[in-house]
Amino acid sequence: MLSKEENDLLTCIGSGTPGGEWIRRYWQPAALSEEVAAGGAPLPLRLLGEDLVLFRDETGEPGLLDIHCAHRGADLSYGRLEDGGIRCIYHGWLYDRSGRCLDQPGEPVGSTFHDRIRQTAYSCIERSGVIFAYLGPGEPPLFPAYDFLTAPDECVTATKYFQDCNYLQGNEGNFDPQHLSFLHRLISTTPDDFRNAIQSTDKSPTIDPVETEFGMQLYAVRKVDDNQNFVKVRSFVMPGASLVDSRGDGCYHSDWHVPIDDTHHWKYSIAYKRTGLDREADLALRKRPAEADYTLKRNRANRYLQSREKMQTDTYIGMGRDFIIHDTWATEGEGPIYDRSSEHLGYTDRGIIILRNLMLAGIRAVQEGRDPLGVVRDPARNHFPDVLARDDMVPSNVPWRFHWRRQSVEGEPASAAASAATR
Repeated sequence: MLSKEENDLLTCIGSGTPGGEWIRRYWQPAALSEEVAAGGAPLPLRLLGEDLVLFRDETGEPGLLDIHCAHRGADLSYGRLEDGGIRCIYHGWLYDRSGRCLDQPGEPVGSTFHDRIRQTAYSCIERSGVIFAYLGPGEPPLFPAYDFLTAPDECVTATKYFQDCNYLQGNEGNFDPQHLSFLHRLISTTPDDFRNAIQSTDKSPTIDPVETEFGMQLYAVRKVDDNQNFVKVRSFVMPGASLVDSRGDGCYHSDWHVPIDDTHHWKYSIAYKRTGLDREADLALRKRPAEADYTLKRNRANRYLQSREKMQTDTYIGMGRDFIIHDTWATEGEGPIYDRSSEHLGYTDRGIIILRNLMLAGIRAVQEGRDPLGVVRDPARNHFPDVLARDDMVPSNVPWRFHWRRQSVEGEPASAAASAATR
């Protein structure tokens, strides 16, 4: 359990708060690329408690500014995209994506007033179908060279889902693998869906967290028989991403929980397969649970369309087969900001305990003037071969930690799952 003070450190992310200063040291997803088309309207958004506007200038490059014009606070998301930036439609002030004021039509000829105006602006980088932003102080760190963020377009897809709770709840839910035996259990399955069978049979996996240079790897080990174990390894990437094997075919997805404010967040989902994806089919599958505005069709307002009948015939929780719905029910049900001072943690929560300690250590590092774990400024260190997620059958006499390093297999690494439950 955490104290109230520790809980506040981890969940309050506004500018100037200890947690807010920590999380701003990292690049964060700000929007999907598809939300800001070239020549399209600017996008108003809220990120880390700040109201911002995202736009593309005439070269197609993204810019992220404070949404309120520096003149008299008008909403720049209604602005015109022209003359090298975004122009406020109230009095015509023009800003480029670095926040420089390029034009003030109402000022006298020869005025240099515009040179003294700087709109708050944040650096942006576009990767893997997502526009990332750095909201912290000083020079941004290197953009992390994780495989799922540096892969060719044909190897990745990205979408997101609205979550009506604090970001930490969603993040912690990814590091509690024992819940797979219940929350995601399928009652009606196909004979080759052995992952569901194993997780339904062995409800008490060995939980083995390992700290890394980027965060943590978490192993969940279930016994299959006397000769082999089913080993599920996922990665926690500071400050809020988790990598989970999604299908067992060499594809994994990153669930990146990004605060909108203290009581809402976006769950960005980036799927990656080294050998390439059927991008159209993958996106159709993962967008299926959501409306066009990325809110979920099954939600708290309609009680996630739970069916008591389907609890007997289809899934353990009766909320359909999309795991995003299952996880959302669990984390939103904890309330807007979960009070961790009242919880009772057990053995299966070992990963969550490590995750919290890593984040609290990151907050302390920033308070002491140091970069937190996972922030990289040396190009030689911007290499992360162990940022991955995978499911494997591992002989019981083989240590499961870093077991893939001992495999010498050409092509896609051998996975435990030939076919898997629909996520």
